[in-house]
Amino acid sequence: MRAIAYFMKDMLRFAGRRLVFNFAGMLVIGMMQSAGILLIIPLLGLTGLIELKADDYGYLAGLLEWFKLIPFMQSLAAILALYVLILVGQSFIGRHQAIVDKKIQQGYLRKLREETYGNLLRADWAFYLRNRNADLVKMLTIEIAQVKKGIGLSLDFISALIFAAVKIGLAVALSPIITLAVLLSGAILLLFSRYFTRKAKQFGQDNLELSKIYQAGVTDHLGGMKDIKSNTLERAHVHWMNALLLKVEHNAVAYTKMKTNSQFIYSAVSAILLAVLVYVLVSLFHSQPAQLLLIIVIFSRLWPVVSSMQSSLESVAALVPSLEALIEMQQECAESQELRSGSLAGGGALELRHGLELRGVSFRYRENGEYPYALSNIHVHIPAGKMTAIAGPSGARKSTLVDMLLGLHKPASGEVLVDGQPLGEHNLLPLRRSVSYVSQDPFLFHASLRDNLILMNESATEAELWEALELAAAGDLAKGLPEGLDTIIGDRGVRLSGGERQRIVLARALLRKPTILILDEATSALDTVTERRVKETLDGLKGTMTIIVIAHRLSTIQHAEQVIVLDQGEIVQRGGYDDLAGDGNRLFGRMVGHSTG
Repeated sequence: MRAIAYFMKDMLRFAGRRLVFNFAGMLVIGMMQSAGILLIIPLLGLTGLIELKADDYGYLAGLLEWFKLIPFMQSLAAILALYVLILVGQSFIGRHQAIVDKKIQQGYLRKLREETYGNLLRADWAFYLRNRNADLVKMLTIEIAQVKKGIGLSLDFISALIFAAVKIGLAVALSPIITLAVLLSGAILLLFSRYFTRKAKQFGQDNLELSKIYQAGVTDHLGGMKDIKSNTLERAHVHWMNALLLKVEHNAVAYTKMKTNSQFIYSAVSAILLAVLVYVLVSLFHSQPAQLLLIIVIFSRLWPVVSSMQSSLESVAALVPSLEALIEMQQECAESQELRSGSLAGGGALELRHGLELRGVSFRYRENGEYPYALSNIHVHIPAGKMTAIAGPSGARKSTLVDMLLGLHKPASGEVLVDGQPLGEHNLLPLRRSVSYVSQDPFLFHASLRDNLILMNESATEAELWEALELAAAGDLAKGLPEGLDTIIGDRGVRLSGGERQRIVLARALLRKPTILILDEATSALDTVTERRVKETLDGLKGTMTIIVIAHRLSTIQHAEQVIVLDQGEIVQRGGYDDLAGDGNRLFGRMVGHSTG
């Protein structure tokens, strides 16, 4: 239960005295309930059902004597008024407590979501290479909801514990020996409950693994729906889903069987213990009727509380694996943070004056020595205000080299320099704020075209939006949409073609007015005419920003001042486009020949 303790301590730090006062309110409610039970004795005496002897009731003697001194109707009115006052006060405090409890839980849930999402955003790129997106989405949604549920159950358990303690205290005051005997029986019963608690945790672990598989599978299937339908793979995916759901169903039913079995055992044992208690009180202790009734009432109300506590323990145990998974993810995020201090918000962009440089950089995706280097001894200088092209066959690690320039990867050896200064915490965010990056797989949100554009520049004017669209050869495209800039373009821009998405994302990148523009295969889906227009735009931007282009289609980079050719993670050529293209015996010359042949 360390995971529960971890989040309860964290919530105590968040709520502070409010949580302590809430527990105090539970104690007051428990005492009021006990006071209501105590009123049974004088009420029964007044009605004549039992004979009251104050000497048999210790702490209650004074109360009984007081009721004897006043007339019957006044005593009855006083008892009933006191009873009403207790119930109303208990309800009032309970109402206030419920509201405060909900505020604490919802506030902590908001804090937990904000912190978890913030930690994810601060994690380095290697963290995302190690983890599936579906698992991270599950953590942000389902598992955080499980934390809320676990905290709620834990608070219910503490509430029940407080109420039980008050009732046990009352029972001890009335009959210490009988109370001790019942508590020993209950303690033995709780020891056996450890079996059910362990089983519940195992069911929770199985459920966590199955839900991970389900979440990841559904995410992958929906993302690949076009391939599934185009290749008639529906049957195979239906079989996969059916098999998984059968496992989920079996696990849920098995957990319910275990839980109902434990509840059945507790109900049966509690009934037997209560019957034995009554028998012992009557035959051995010769208890007075009022004392007998009072003890029975106390423990008849206490056993359901104990049963509820056991049920809460089992439910919490089933949630523990989810809570542990969230803690592990938070710890991994903390260990993977790019920035150990500072904030993601605010700050200015970097004005690149001299350029970017990789000096003797080597890198591999796993630190394990068995994995080969993705980049090996790279020496590159990207001059400011110029266009640098990075070319090479598939798998040459062109994108990896650009990722190094952005600080997404940390070199195993060598260093990354920005205007001659090592790239570190002090200049990482300013560098990225100066960059507009367009990937080969353009990402758009399920929102309007306008919303997708202003993501890069919230203060952009209407004129600036259209200027960026025209530069990206997307002006006519935007004008032709049913609602213009306010047209919803669908999930990941599904209502647009691949080339249209690339143009929109390029316009968004230009809208930022970056110091550094990086195009990673960003024109691969464009037709020849549109590509020529984009090429003219890039040529016109030279001198106003540093442009880095990764391209298979070499016609886009003909006017680049520098071409760097990679092959298997090593630089094999560098120079001007015409010089490299003229050497048909080497890699770049052969690539140009194939592209024009």
